[in-house]
Amino acid sequence: MIEKKVLLKKINKILIKRFGIPARQNPLPEPIDTLIATILSQNTNDNNSYRAYKNLKSHFSKWEEINSVRRSSIEKLIRTAGLAKQKSTAIKNLINALSGRNDINLKFLNELDNSEAITELTKFDGVGVKTASCVLLFALDKNVCPVDTHVHRTVNRIGIVNEKTPDKTFYALNKNLPDGIAHSFHTNLIHLGREICKPARPLCSICPLLKICQYSDKNFESGSKLSNKSFMLLDNV
Repeated sequence: MIEKKVLLKKINKILIKRFGIPARQNPLPEPIDTLIATILSQNTNDNNSYRAYKNLKSHFSKWEEINSVRRSSIEKLIRTAGLAKQKSTAIKNLINALSGRNDINLKFLNELDNSEAITELTKFDGVGVKTASCVLLFALDKNVCPVDTHVHRTVNRIGIVNEKTPDKTFYALNKNLPDGIAHSFHTNLIHLGREICKPARPLCSICPLLKICQYSDKNFESGSKLSNKSFMLLDNV
């Protein structure tokens, strides 16, 4: 059985060869900006959440101003992101709580390890493990791989983990994640999930991980499917 970290490094290299090295925002965004943007991104597409985020940023010169407005006003500004009542409540409660701590910019996260930071962020209503891990990866450059629906699907099909929920997949995956690969691994797995490893009809014949993948119901353009037989792993990849 190949060691997990070795396997993950190999997969990361294959994905980079296929999709490239993902660009990073420079300089990194403020953690509070990333947290609010990620809350808005829940259960919607990037375009809708980005419009909602821009509406907020253009309306408020600083996030503390949210404390002085009605929740319904926030709801109107972010309606394009969907679940506006739920998300506006989460954002208003978040800013209120951080204002009470006198740490609106989430600087306290720099003093915590990854596990502690996840625990602290998920104490806020509306902030789950995926949202918290996005803050760590995209705003603090931590080696943490968030697990959305694409990452959950692909890593379970490939055989890296065997978990039923995204949160369980997150902990199982990150337990063995090699240093320095989280950003490229996460981003390229999303590319893989959107373009190739689709939910209903994955395009297995063009997948760069075909020889590694342990998915037993592989699909090919001809409509034929492979039986659950073993592949020669890695040697000829």
